[in-house]
Amino acid sequence: MHIYRTPDAIVIHFMNKSYSFPGRDWDSFVNRPSLYSRLLEEIKECPSDQQSELQIPEAILAPLNRQEVWASGVTYLRSREARIEEAQDAAGGDFYSRVYDAERPELFFKSSPYRVTGDGGAVRIRKDSMWNVPEPELTLFMCSEGSIEGYTIGNDMSSRDIEGENPLYLPQAKCYNGAAAIGPCLYVPENPIPPDTKISLSIKRDGVELFSDCVLLSKMKRTLKELASYLFREMSFPDGVFLMTGTGIVPSDDFTLALGDRISISIEGIGTLNNTVTQ
Repeated sequence: MHIYRTPDAIVIHFMNKSYSFPGRDWDSFVNRPSLYSRLLEEIKECPSDQQSELQIPEAILAPLNRQEVWASGVTYLRSREARIEEAQDAAGGDFYSRVYDAERPELFFKSSPYRVTGDGGAVRIRKDSMWNVPEPELTLFMCSEGSIEGYTIGNDMSSRDIEGENPLYLPQAKCYNGAAAIGPCLYVPENPIPPDTKISLSIKRDGVELFSDCVLLSKMKRTLKELASYLFREMSFPDGVFLMTGTGIVPSDDFTLALGDRISISIEGIGTLNNTVTQ
């Protein structure tokens, strides 16, 4: 099932019907273990006047409220290669090769919730960067107990020249206003998302597609449970947390985003996240 957060209500899409829950608190609604079963109970108790034929809400917010967004790095071979290329001049390429093969994954803080935009919102490129790309990523939602309860789409905006200059500049390359987008919904399936799930990226400029590519989730080196377990090793998240799981799609080195570019990221089973680039 798919959960949408709107200004007035939480809306669940399930079995070709929409169920509306006005006035409910997002954090307590989604931050529950066995979320799929809990949502089935919510649907059974939903009054008939809050049910309708399936329809996408007109106004959709990013599917988070107080949840932080974290991210994983170098989880796909393509990402490893790109990071090595970025860091060659700074002699930092060896770091990315080593973390790809290491037992411990790379995890980093991506965004506070107030810096995150949703579907249809604007993402930004830094004014002090000349090489910027989106990174399309399956994004996990874990409840406060650490279990994976749902999935969404993440756009991990990245300034490749800043990160490539020195690995210690990673926070500046990854964390700034408008550097993260998630949405359009929280996908809560009965079973874990399958490994043959396809992740697709399309970038258009003035209506013309400049780049498109796709990758299967099975190309990820690490498991989703592995990434989640490392995040929760020494940290707690009272309202749950989102974790971007890394990207297997990286445009060629001669590509950089420009103002007005339209980024579309699609993941099978979840939907499409659309964002426009501003500065």
